[in-house]
Amino acid sequence: MSTIKVTIKDRTAIIGLDRGRSNAINAEMVAELSQMVKSIENDDNAAGLIITGKEGFFSAGLDLIELYDYNEVMIRKFWEDFLQMVRVLASFRKPFLTAISGHSPAGGCVVALCSDYRIMTEGKYIIGLNEVPVGIIVPDSIFHLYSFWLGQAKAYRFLLEGKLLNTQEALENGLVDELVDGGALVSAAERQMRKYLQMDQTTWQQSKVNLRKELLIKVNADPSESLDRMLKQWWSPSTRSILYTIIQNLQKK
Repeated sequence: MSTIKVTIKDRTAIIGLDRGRSNAINAEMVAELSQMVKSIENDDNAAGLIITGKEGFFSAGLDLIELYDYNEVMIRKFWEDFLQMVRVLASFRKPFLTAISGHSPAGGCVVALCSDYRIMTEGKYIIGLNEVPVGIIVPDSIFHLYSFWLGQAKAYRFLLEGKLLNTQEALENGLVDELVDGGALVSAAERQMRKYLQMDQTTWQQSKVNLRKELLIKVNADPSESLDRMLKQWWSPSTRSILYTIIQNLQKK
């Protein structure tokens, strides 16, 4: 595994995203994260899952610099795999927390949305879905995840604005459940995990599945039609121009 690090502590698997300074998501990270989460799901020695990032960044979202150069076959495969990763994370039966260690826009926010409980480090960080101003049509399953936590009306408005929330706004709007000092982030996640693991796990896990029943139907729906629309827009001159400008700015940093 070259994009994630995994440790087991007190029967909890802790996945640390570990790709460059900002943990930008590429095809390799998607594959490794999907594989590892499936493995943890089936591992009796792992009772729960925490995903965290690096100081300053949980994940900056998709690696647009790499994705921009994908051809049509490669970009379709990437999005198919990314949406499959979302299904794997959202369908994970065991307790699943995200310890959001910094900025978490777009794809980083999507990973966090799949979890049961989100703890974010205090500071001048942002989280949310800003795909629309970038020219990317948000897949249906991701909107359903967003609205599951924020409510449909608020998710609708935030998504169409491409709104990125600061940490206090994220807490007030239910996008995160708790804010803590960065040095206490993982320990706070471990504390919450212990609360979940004190309960009978058959009862807890089946209750989670029941509560997510309608969401999982939507997340697991065939994405082909919406993916076709999204990819058509991905290749449009307007979106390519926006992406190119973003990439130029990223490369100057």
